[in-house]
Amino acid sequence: MKHSLARLTVLVFILALTAPVFAERLELPVDGLERRVDFWKKIFTQYGKDDIVIHDRIHVNLIYDVADDTSIDSKLATVDRSLKELIANPDTPENLSPVAVQIRDAITANGIQISKPVLDQLVENVHTQRGVKERFRDGIIRSGRFVESFRPVMQAQGVIPELALLPLVESSFQNAKSKAAALGLWQFTRSTGKLYLTINKKTDERLDPMKATRAAARLLSDNYRALGSWPLAITAYNHGRGGMLRAKSEHGSDLPKIIDEYRGPVFGYASMNFYTEFIAAVDVYNNYEQYFGVLVLDQPAAGRPMAPKLEVAKASVAVAKATPAKAKQPVQVAAKAKYKVRNGDTLHEIAQRFGTSIRELMEKNNLAKPAIYAGQLLLVK
Repeated sequence: MKHSLARLTVLVFILALTAPVFAERLELPVDGLERRVDFWKKIFTQYGKDDIVIHDRIHVNLIYDVADDTSIDSKLATVDRSLKELIANPDTPENLSPVAVQIRDAITANGIQISKPVLDQLVENVHTQRGVKERFRDGIIRSGRFVESFRPVMQAQGVIPELALLPLVESSFQNAKSKAAALGLWQFTRSTGKLYLTINKKTDERLDPMKATRAAARLLSDNYRALGSWPLAITAYNHGRGGMLRAKSEHGSDLPKIIDEYRGPVFGYASMNFYTEFIAAVDVYNNYEQYFGVLVLDQPAAGRPMAPKLEVAKASVAVAKATPAKAKQPVQVAAKAKYKVRNGDTLHEIAQRFGTSIRELMEKNNLAKPAIYAGQLLLVK
């Protein structure tokens, strides 16, 4: 009996270790969105940075071909020509080229009934999406620094803990800057950020992971209170609360219906896919070994040891104390201490680690902006 109980305890422990970090929730439905979720899982896990997926902008999982930078123009031309072949030969399929036949089959496999109006729309909606397999994998690795500390912040604001993973979609857990000037792990724009954070010439809290996380939790909570469902609240993180309130007033709370019917002036590809990108990201995160094999995730930032360069400087101080003739050496070493930036580092974290400020680091290293990159050497003392 004791042996059976011991085996049962071990089995429970093993199952606990292998269970997904985030359980499936009824608050995050996928009904009517399965094909979109499937598409984004392919973009995150199957297609890499050199793969350009040629597909439909609305029926995103209708994939025509995959190109690279050298073949994209010719392959786009072939897809366009083949779609127009289908329009020109509605009753004579025997006249279709092999590529046109393949595209016709792909269309019907996606549950789309072929007609001239439909084909006209498909011609207009040919779209390209570059794969992000490598970036997503790196984002999962970096997530280890942050997720455990982000989840309780979400829960404290009444936000479902899965949303601690939203930076996988927004920034791959990097302090990135977008073309729209959104900044940080949570990609706050300046205007939205100012509602929840301090942003001025001296301070930009969008670059502080924990302050930005608290701000994101408050924003998501406000979105949920205004819109009444997590699919709409999450979409509003990208599209804006006002825009989603308009969409809800016109089409109700069903996100698949909004995607199909709402044609707001800025409700485009990014907004209509944002929720399903997030759902796909959570699923891949929960099952990442299935897609990427065993990964060693970064350790939480608070638990990381001091940077090696600082430890070398301290070791030099200890040796110098035993050698009076070199007593001033440790001061010189400390004054010139450098740190090599690692993937996922932020200027805020480095400043805290070395007891300085973001502003001092920027001045010391002649940085016009608080953006840094892996491999960069920073003066920290």
